Amino acid sequence: MKILLVEDNEAIILGLQYLLEQEGYTCQVARRRREAERMAAGETPDLLLLDIGLPDGDGYQLCQTFRQQYTFPVIFLTAREEEEDVVRAFDLGADDYIIKPFRNRELLSRIRNVLRRGGREQEVLQCGHITLEVESGRVRVSGEEVTLTKLEYKILSSMMSCPGKLFTRDEILSDVWDISGNFVNDNTLSVTIKRLREKLGDGEGRIIKTVRGMGYRMER
Repeated sequence: MKILLVEDNEAIILGLQYLLEQEGYTCQVARRRREAERMAAGETPDLLLLDIGLPDGDGYQLCQTFRQQYTFPVIFLTAREEEEDVVRAFDLGADDYIIKPFRNRELLSRIRNVLRRGGREQEVLQCGHITLEVESGRVRVSGEEVTLTKLEYKILSSMMSCPGKLFTRDEILSDVWDISGNFVNDNTLSVTIKRLREKLGDGEGRIIKTVRGMGYRMER
């Protein structure tokens, strides 16, 4: 994944390059608006990290220009925190707005979220030997793909998104009742959980654990 960083502060550039490359991203740097335009035209990035104050213009102008030509997401990374600045950025098509100083883990999380929303990064959930590819909807058990119904998939994806969390039966029912277009009652839920366990090779309920009188929990 290629990230184009448009920033003229050398200390911030060095820190961000190291952070992003440690996470497996390729980080290209443009210190001026014109340089960013040339780099994007030569090799389109997957995401733009953009400061507002630039030596030869501002980030607003660059965002507006890129929005007319490209579809990659744009995150403003700036010290400006006034409401009018934030609103202007989003009005121009920004996908997120992060105020300096920022926390590294939060920045990385928001980058991942923006990339996922744009379909540029595949999110993979994993619990033990079970993996779920969010974008494609594929579920694999020990590397072998299994076919789930809509209800089974919805229950599994919800639980794998929050492993270790207790899901009450009422929570699950309210979340999935309209997936099939019909009301899902308590008995249907029990049958669906049973079949899901069988497909996951979890007949003994060690992966989707029953918490008696309360609901279910996905073990990590």
